[in-house]
Amino acid sequence: MAEKELPFTKNQLVEIIKKYPTPFHIYDEKAIRENAREFKNAFSWNEGFKEFFAVKAAPNPHLLKILHKEGFGADCSSLAELILAEKTGITGEEIMFTSNDTPVDEFVKAKKLQAIMNLDDLSHIAYLEKYAGLPSLICFRYNPGPLKKGNLIIGHPEEAKYGFTREQLFEGYKICRDKGVKRFGIHTMVASNELDAGYFAETAQILFELIAELSRELNISFEFVNLGGGVGIPYRPEQKRIDLKAMSLGIKEKYEKIIVANGLGPIKIYTECGRYITGPYGYLIARVLHIKNTYKKFAGLDACMANLMRPALYGAYHHITVLGKEKQTPAVVYDVTGSLCENNDKFAIDRELPELERDDIIAIHDAGAHGFAMGFNYNGKLRSAELLLRENGEVIPIRRPETTDDYFATLDFAGLLSFPV
Repeated sequence: MAEKELPFTKNQLVEIIKKYPTPFHIYDEKAIRENAREFKNAFSWNEGFKEFFAVKAAPNPHLLKILHKEGFGADCSSLAELILAEKTGITGEEIMFTSNDTPVDEFVKAKKLQAIMNLDDLSHIAYLEKYAGLPSLICFRYNPGPLKKGNLIIGHPEEAKYGFTREQLFEGYKICRDKGVKRFGIHTMVASNELDAGYFAETAQILFELIAELSRELNISFEFVNLGGGVGIPYRPEQKRIDLKAMSLGIKEKYEKIIVANGLGPIKIYTECGRYITGPYGYLIARVLHIKNTYKKFAGLDACMANLMRPALYGAYHHITVLGKEKQTPAVVYDVTGSLCENNDKFAIDRELPELERDDIIAIHDAGAHGFAMGFNYNGKLRSAELLLRENGEVIPIRRPETTDDYFATLDFAGLLSFPV
């Protein structure tokens, strides 16, 4: 099987581990910046194009600061993500606030930051107006239902909890127009980890045609169309990256045919990718603790699904490199596991790898999005450190590992003395 590349050698990683014990996540700044520039340049034909990085994918202020420097905004969906963007210096219309089942305090904070409000439900208009006031710019999330096929991760759009129906969109924009809102945008997202470039052109066509109808019927103008995220990455070595140029040109063709031809432009194109931007450039580094032989052969790591839960949650594939054994034939079949009291705590099942030994260093690829971010504390497991490999080769900590003091910080042990039993 083809091997994925790493931005460091075994010797370099051994030196890093001397200072920062495993497990940890490490991100490649140079690769992230280059990828961000390539993505932005692909849409240079659209004046005003902006990528709002999906904070949920990698919620670390150092990564957000890097991407903000490259011209990215922040796609936020919670109070904590809004605060994270604010503390990074991302405010105003550089924030796209897209939430669902949204509490009052989140709407209030988003309004205070003057973020773009992307509402998920018709009832949110009155809710937002009552508790925070309607902003001058409103965006709605569209759920195309059976009109647009979803993919495996998101499922069928008509079964998803997200977004307005077509009929609700017309009603919602009319309500906001009549209440004095002058600025409008529209959004959808119906796929996740999609590698077919044509899929996004089809999605753009649906939104562009909808903009034309809404503009004509309601006499309103749209400033932007947010095509969402969902652009995939090749987790498996044999997979190819999405053809970014083909994706952009496909969207451009639809834009010119529908938006330009109907005199509706210029309209800014926004995206909110997370996985595509940082996913391939983050790695979970761990050590082999135990080799177990029973009915199968198990390689137990010092990391567990609390550090990377995608394989357990989705059955997702993440490539594994054994440092120093890249040239060896993968001739032994292992389940690569963690130490949680759950049998699905596995990074790989029946994976052919070089023969493993205790203390072998393992790099799990494509953990730069929805990796650390989805961590949890079940079994009292502590979340790991995050490190950044700078462009000059320096490695710096951007999040320290949790301690047991962190884990117990919200408990009242002192209160046990007076607790009746």
